[in-house]
Amino acid sequence: MKVTFFGATKTVTGSNFLVEGAGKKFLVDCGLYQGSTKEEIKNNEPFPYNIEEIDFMLLTHAHIDHSGRIPKLYKDGYRKPIFATNATCDLCAIMLPDSGHIQETETEWKNRKRLRRGEDLIVPIYDAETAAKSLELFRGVGYDQIIEIDDDIHVRFNDAGHMLGSATIEIWIREDGENKKIVFSGDIGNNDIPLLSEPTMIEDADFLVMESTYGDRLHIENENKAEKFIRIVTDTISQGGTVVIPSFAVGRTQEILYELNKFKGSSNDNPEFDRRFDLLMHTPVYVDSPLAISATEVFRENMDLFDEETQELIKRGDNPLEFPGLKFTQTVDESKALNESDESCIIISASGMCEVGRIKHHLKHNIWDPKNTILFVGYQAIGTLGRKIVDGAKTIKIFGEEVSVNARVEYIEGYSGHADQQGLLNFVYSFIKKPEHIFLVHGEEHGQKVLKNKIIEDTEVPVTIPDYGETYELTKTVKLTDIVRRERVKEYAKLEIIDRMETLKEELADMESIVKEDILANTVNDAEIEKLNERIKTLERQILEIVENN
Repeated sequence: MKVTFFGATKTVTGSNFLVEGAGKKFLVDCGLYQGSTKEEIKNNEPFPYNIEEIDFMLLTHAHIDHSGRIPKLYKDGYRKPIFATNATCDLCAIMLPDSGHIQETETEWKNRKRLRRGEDLIVPIYDAETAAKSLELFRGVGYDQIIEIDDDIHVRFNDAGHMLGSATIEIWIREDGENKKIVFSGDIGNNDIPLLSEPTMIEDADFLVMESTYGDRLHIENENKAEKFIRIVTDTISQGGTVVIPSFAVGRTQEILYELNKFKGSSNDNPEFDRRFDLLMHTPVYVDSPLAISATEVFRENMDLFDEETQELIKRGDNPLEFPGLKFTQTVDESKALNESDESCIIISASGMCEVGRIKHHLKHNIWDPKNTILFVGYQAIGTLGRKIVDGAKTIKIFGEEVSVNARVEYIEGYSGHADQQGLLNFVYSFIKKPEHIFLVHGEEHGQKVLKNKIIEDTEVPVTIPDYGETYELTKTVKLTDIVRRERVKEYAKLEIIDRMETLKEELADMESIVKEDILANTVNDAEIEKLNERIKTLERQILEIVENN
């Protein structure tokens, strides 16, 4: 048995793994790269394997960083089955065409600029129609049932607790008279995500491919996240502001609705609680994302997958995704009206990392005003607009315009759909028969190294952090047997320069702000000013030298 890592290697997007065993070749996940320009350019690359040789695919869940290149796979000729849970199939039916629409819209915008510059036009990675056609390949399965792919390969999908329909996949492969089991964790959820059941713990495996998003961090706010959420929201509304929540259309949006429903349906004798409760009861909550609206309907149709607490609410006639004051905005005009109104409100809009969608319009109209709050409730990948805001950017560029970040910016990490370091370690500890080898994927390199050392220290199980294109032969001694090198290395180098220039621009803006504050506040003496002046002159000369030599 072999596994080759073609995505989510030392990064959190683009999940794509090729497994070879028992005479078959199959994929686990086929996701889009998201984040920086250097990451996103990878989406246009040809697949590094022969599509005609792929026998089937297993999909852990519907999030676009795991499913988003399936339509491209279809466009390039793939016609074999894709196995996923029933809920994942339902969600992909709305998410993939939406992704195709985004590809078309972004390409149209880029082509207008290219046309003005006299450059060749480009085509989208795929369009909405192709995405819709790719859905014909999906085969829905239930949790906990063993699927026989053939006599030598069997598969089971287990609830990963990350989002509706998410799965940890067990794969049994019989080869040369020997049975081996490899487990792909998918994205592992927290134990306390609203609506969802806890992640299933797996009893045994020979090999484990595990996510590591929060490999170096703990969700320290898990216990009081709901209280903090309500406090931030009501404090903002009290001063006449608007709360903008960039939220993933599938998962986080529904969890936030659950929290608001829970709060609006509660009662308390505490005067402060009563004040906040009354304030929230009179505040409209807008879900401004057609995809989130459709996804919420999928959640309603799959309530049998909810956790026991939510099931009890449903039995009492309380729909956890509905409450007074909740409004869904479908049309563009309805969305624009939100930014033309002076009323205080809560706006939940996609995308969660602020890269595409209506959220960018809401940021442009709200992030400059100190009365407002931008509240993040999900992971922000490096290179995304959301990450820049969370990291403290003083200004951001939206639709080509520089906008000051004056609003209050908050990040409640406990709402993340990913297990933290302790949750990941517990997943490893739960194996009665520990894996012979663990591969860490879907994480940033520093966090992966921290988690790797922790796992080895606690369990003595060998751990590998694979690079892109590395093939490992899974025998009693795991061996690196091949490396597929990426093409277009020169293009990546060019894009890295562009990314560095963008970062430098932001750092110069920060430096300008800090220096002005110090000078105007008279906190530096004459000698320090002279020294600073010389250093700025040196920097100016270096910039001029780069300009003149290119």
